[in-house]
Amino acid sequence: MARRRPPCAAAAPFAAPHVITSAALGAGKVPPASERVTLGYIGAGGRGNALISQFLRVPQAQSVALCDCFTSRQKRTAEAVDRFYAERQKGGYRGCAFSGDFRELLARNDIDAVVIATPDHWHVPAALAAVRAGKDVYVEKPLGMAVRWNQQLRETVLRYGAVFQYGTQQRSNAKFRMACELVRNGYIGKLERIEAWCPGMTAPEWYEKTSKGGGSTEAIPVPEDLDYDTWIGPAPMSPYTKDRCTEWGAYHVYDNALGFIAGWGAHTLDIAQWGNDTDHTGPVEYEGTGRIPTVGIFDTISEWDIHCRYANGVKMRFMNAKTANPVVSAYRKFHDHGTTFFGTEGWVSLDRGGLFASDEKLLKLELEPGDVRLYESHNHYANFVDCVKTRAPTVSPVKAAVQSDIISHLSDICIRSRRKIAWDPEKEIVIGDEDASRMLNRSLRSPWRL
Repeated sequence: MARRRPPCAAAAPFAAPHVITSAALGAGKVPPASERVTLGYIGAGGRGNALISQFLRVPQAQSVALCDCFTSRQKRTAEAVDRFYAERQKGGYRGCAFSGDFRELLARNDIDAVVIATPDHWHVPAALAAVRAGKDVYVEKPLGMAVRWNQQLRETVLRYGAVFQYGTQQRSNAKFRMACELVRNGYIGKLERIEAWCPGMTAPEWYEKTSKGGGSTEAIPVPEDLDYDTWIGPAPMSPYTKDRCTEWGAYHVYDNALGFIAGWGAHTLDIAQWGNDTDHTGPVEYEGTGRIPTVGIFDTISEWDIHCRYANGVKMRFMNAKTANPVVSAYRKFHDHGTTFFGTEGWVSLDRGGLFASDEKLLKLELEPGDVRLYESHNHYANFVDCVKTRAPTVSPVKAAVQSDIISHLSDICIRSRRKIAWDPEKEIVIGDEDASRMLNRSLRSPWRL
């Protein structure tokens, strides 16, 4: 990435941190400072703070710096990190530096890895810059704004040998691993079809209430503590409105995101891919319908019903929650997200609230010694930190992230083009449709580039 001027000229540069010594924190379960992985954070909003709170509880890691486009978030979050360490060592501590320029963070040679929780349109550009700066990366889902962006990130991660963890934390949950192992080992017979669903913009309860009205289009002054030019970054410049830089503006404005078809879909599609043993590939056909709001600034796909087919013959239906409710309720208790695998001898279904099956005996099965065992991770954040130290692959590697994210992109293209999409997963190209092919990429606002 390149930029001709610093994005936050008024932001103070990072100061060197006051490092906690091994004598202060090296006792007990906390490794000495020389053995801990140092972390920096790009993005300190709602999701960013959630990730920080998780990584703070990984004894092998130490959080040393963060950046955000809101100056108020920078200071508030850094102070929270300082309080956490001060309480743990039972004394005063001030060591988490903060800034508005992520390039200052990446220039530090005392940071091993970077956690990226920006608005979606920044995920890939920030991750590319981090990897090129020699950092390992934990990247929040969804992955990129375009298939070509994802491919560029995959190539760069592999070329630099960076450790990559995708924010699909369900892979570090024993329940999800168990369901996929039942499928992979044929305990439901031969896999025939999959249903995957997640909240859309019009999901029940708080999602729908928060996004109701489509987002204000009235231009208003930019808040004094926001570097709006950097927040927009590589996306097209648009007038600032009261809803644009909220979590809903970040989720549901098409310039900044694909919407929940990717942001929430990343979770259920990732498990579908894991259970189908297709982390290396994806469906070859996409056909379906969807709805795009026409009022307000929220213009990502709000509802969808996509039918896919894999080369191995497995079919998948990918839906938003409202569309999925009557379908799923016919065979199990409905929750607003989930993945179901149907085989010739039964089915298994799961979400974060429970594990379901056509026969409860399936849920009590113990794997045989010769059965396929999937990657076992009990903590998504600790798994990343461990892999940074050992250089081993993570439970959610970049190749799997790209393939599951492609499903969201091609579903989006199918709906927006109103055409059936044929996909070659080996060459990663749309077959016989030049217009759809052009939708695999997006340009970046000057002077940003991949």
